[in-house]
Amino acid sequence: MIGLKTRTGLLAGAMLAATLGAASAQPLTVVELFTSQGCSSCPPANANLIKVKDQPGVLALSFNVTYWDYLGWKDTFGRKEFTDRQVTYEPSLGRDGPFTPQVVVNGRRDGVGAAPGEIQSLIAKGGHTQGPELSLGQAKVSIGAGKAPGGGADIWLVRYTRGVVEVPVARGENTGRTLPHANVVHALTKLGSWTGEATTLPLPAASGGLNTAVLVQAPGGGPILAAAAN
Repeated sequence: MIGLKTRTGLLAGAMLAATLGAASAQPLTVVELFTSQGCSSCPPANANLIKVKDQPGVLALSFNVTYWDYLGWKDTFGRKEFTDRQVTYEPSLGRDGPFTPQVVVNGRRDGVGAAPGEIQSLIAKGGHTQGPELSLGQAKVSIGAGKAPGGGADIWLVRYTRGVVEVPVARGENTGRTLPHANVVHALTKLGSWTGEATTLPLPAASGGLNTAVLVQAPGGGPILAAAAN
């Protein structure tokens, strides 16, 4: 027989689990900053992302690109796949090519992000994702049923460091500066596709203290339909 104290503890645990589940299921606004340590225009946008990174309902991510490395400083977080992600966005956003800084909100709206309050304004206009239910837990990704784009949606696994890291820059346009970065992305991997049916995929364990986010996104740099982070 379960005693009163035990039952009370179990009830409290169940209530806590329900609360956490509800929090993880909260629709998110995904804010992606494409930035570079070799770009003298980027520090104000980096600073603006730091201001919104802890805002409820916001998933802020820094993707460091590589195309300014030739200016004399190889970006310590830059990866080709991040550059490729930005390039893929540009046609659907009406841009001729990539530039930094660039902020993309939910894959739908973009801007430079360097002016005071600019990222906050993009968030207000971008709203929340409105796709299928998405949750992470017990080493799996669970996606609910819903309407998928033609050909299905991409499921992206993002590994990032939550918080702010400061990087001293020794060469290039930002020589002598120490640049803060928020929620730096270290890896981007396509897990699979979502075709509208309820789907469960294995979630590889994170290493090196990295945090995890999963994005369900229309292909070809289309809108982000759903997002979740741990």
